[in-house]
Amino acid sequence: MIKHTYDMGVVGNCAFLALIGTDTAVRWLCWPRFDSSFVFGSLLDEQKGGECSLRPATAEFTSHQYYVPNTNVLCTEITTADGSYRVTDFAPRFLQYERYYKPLMFIRKVEPLSGAPRIRAAVRPVAQYGEQELTRRRSSNHIAFLGMEEEIRLTTNIPLTYVLDEEDFVLNETKYIVLTYGAPLEAALESTAERFLTSTVAYWRQWVKSTSIGNFHQEQVIRSALALKIHQYEDTGAIIAASTTSLPEAPGSTRNWDYRFCWMRDTYYILTAFNNIGHSEEMERYFHFIANISSKAKDKFQPLYGIGGKTDLIEQELPLAGYLGNQPVRIGNDAYTHIQNDVYGQVLVALLPLYVDARFRDPTRAAPLALVEESLRLIEATMDQPDAGLWEFRHIAQKHCYTYLFHWAGSHAAIRVAKSLGNKELEAKAQRLLSVSEAHIEQCFNPERGAYSNAIGSKDLDASTIQLITMGYLDPDSARTKHHLVELEKELKTPEGLFYRYRHEDDFGTPETTFLICSFWYVEALACVGRLDEAIAEFEQLITYANHLGLLSEDVDAKTGSQWGNFPQAYSHVGLVNAAYRISKKLDKPHFIG
Repeated sequence: MIKHTYDMGVVGNCAFLALIGTDTAVRWLCWPRFDSSFVFGSLLDEQKGGECSLRPATAEFTSHQYYVPNTNVLCTEITTADGSYRVTDFAPRFLQYERYYKPLMFIRKVEPLSGAPRIRAAVRPVAQYGEQELTRRRSSNHIAFLGMEEEIRLTTNIPLTYVLDEEDFVLNETKYIVLTYGAPLEAALESTAERFLTSTVAYWRQWVKSTSIGNFHQEQVIRSALALKIHQYEDTGAIIAASTTSLPEAPGSTRNWDYRFCWMRDTYYILTAFNNIGHSEEMERYFHFIANISSKAKDKFQPLYGIGGKTDLIEQELPLAGYLGNQPVRIGNDAYTHIQNDVYGQVLVALLPLYVDARFRDPTRAAPLALVEESLRLIEATMDQPDAGLWEFRHIAQKHCYTYLFHWAGSHAAIRVAKSLGNKELEAKAQRLLSVSEAHIEQCFNPERGAYSNAIGSKDLDASTIQLITMGYLDPDSARTKHHLVELEKELKTPEGLFYRYRHEDDFGTPETTFLICSFWYVEALACVGRLDEAIAEFEQLITYANHLGLLSEDVDAKTGSQWGNFPQAYSHVGLVNAAYRISKKLDKPHFIG
């Protein structure tokens, strides 16, 4: 069977993201926000998705795509019989006037490398998910596209006639295309584009230099860190699960979801990843986002929120062809209505550094104490309430082991907060809830299998219980821990080292593809229990499932190695960063002995 992979790279500047194919086509770009309609969306519909490409005039060509090292600047080299050229794509980001300059500006530099290549420039943005074509207005050196709330402007030194008519031309000198939403480029084109490129490359390289990582598969960790960084919507601090919507978890599965939102369940893992690579700025922005949405929550916290804190994420289906014909195409996500009670522990674990990490010491930090108290109250109130669980079952409610694990972890975090503040009453309440949570987790233990099931009264195993090991609930040296991991391997691991979330039926049948984050959890667990050689081998196998640029999707078909699900998937890159960190810590230990 043919291996299916996403042949695209991602660029972004923490204000927007774009996916660019190996043929130079911008297959996905949403403006003005991550969760806005696409202006280029051929990924989901070739006819309605508009176009932005710098393809060769001939059908026969080869392509080589790569990143400028240690940056989010993407290069695509095209070679034809007539010659070759390079397209350099980036979203400007650098420090200016003591702030990060991150405009809604997408820059394409196209330069000849050899011969006399003929290319064709096409720029046709759309609005309202392809339902609205934009009006074009030609000026002396730019084209304005009208019909959205603000103007999209194309500024270029390519003859406008060639762009408007999509006529091919010989590329015999460097050309630039600058696309803006809202504020246009009102400066010299060539020199400004080059200055922005130099400054953006310098910014990303400095960011990487300030990243704290070990030597274990450093390049892959750097790429994952760079991908994760641009999934943060810096304006509010929210981090989205993925930049896309409706890329199916498996072909024909109808598991096509919109992931352009911020999931509370990701909080612990994302903050752990940023902490592991030594980036506190991103952590602090995320703290502020969580504190903001949590403080206005009423009665319960939602599993996910919009990047601006929006609560109603009403799910709709769009009349689009879908990725490779996979329908439905959805925007919004009904999971916002679900009961997922692990979120309260997630919030507590997320807020913990504000109280105990010296890097975040602030005289005003007492303000979030109400969030700690409210989160504990909600843990207590929902202790015996079935929920949809981590995997967001739509018509199944159980008392999930994973939920109780985060009740336990959240209570642990609250104890540490209480101790740091000398609050005996809060400490006593958190200690009591810790004990109750532990008792509920133990009710999930199945003595027949010697393993923890996914929920109280269930016999099904679930990869989320790997977290009992990695989060420190289970003693990694105990026989029970090691046997639990073996049982999970028997049930959920494929011969290729990939992991299913679970193998029992859910609302849509039995999952067809494996979930990458679970595979990275497994690697962490192997390292925890002392099976370090296996952890390294499994990690090195997992990174072979990345695409040509080192980018990871959500799911992998174990039989073919194909990538599926939304892409790039922040969760998968978080998993890689945290697994590499866990292995690095184990590998580094001998250096400090003697």
